[in-house]
Amino acid sequence: MEPLQLKLIQSALVLVGMVILMILIKGTLRRLGNRYKFQKDRTLFTVKVINIGLYTAAAITLLFIWGVDQNELVLFLSSFVAILGIALFAQWSMLSNVTASILLFVSHPAKVGDTISILDKDYPLTGKIKDIGAFFVSIETEEKEIITIPNSLLFQKMIKVESQ
Repeated sequence: MEPLQLKLIQSALVLVGMVILMILIKGTLRRLGNRYKFQKDRTLFTVKVINIGLYTAAAITLLFIWGVDQNELVLFLSSFVAILGIALFAQWSMLSNVTASILLFVSHPAKVGDTISILDKDYPLTGKIKDIGAFFVSIETEEKEIITIPNSLLFQKMIKVESQ
């Protein structure tokens, strides 16, 4: 068998394996979410994070199959992480929003679908949480307006959860 054919077969196996793993993990997480009454949005977010990890692992595996030198790959990845770190440090508010989104997801009492009041003397707000993204929380007011609030700001304010 020629080396090109072998690389194509290995690449196809990696991609098929990734798709099978994604399907199995998604089904398992949905069953666990239903069994333990996890919120569907949190289960979907977890599936997305795991899928990103699987895509990354598959891409690295494909790079090795196609002959990328490990030293060159490590050099590229370390350079990329250094540049990303500098960019995030320069945009500290973006990094704090991402960190706040993780904390909101894991430990905050308000979840998607809850009605909350933000207890702020300058800009009080009451509405239903529609989405918690990586950078913003979307809240729908009683007037059907969609207000987006940076995660770090929501994390710092006093919140009253009115309904769950």
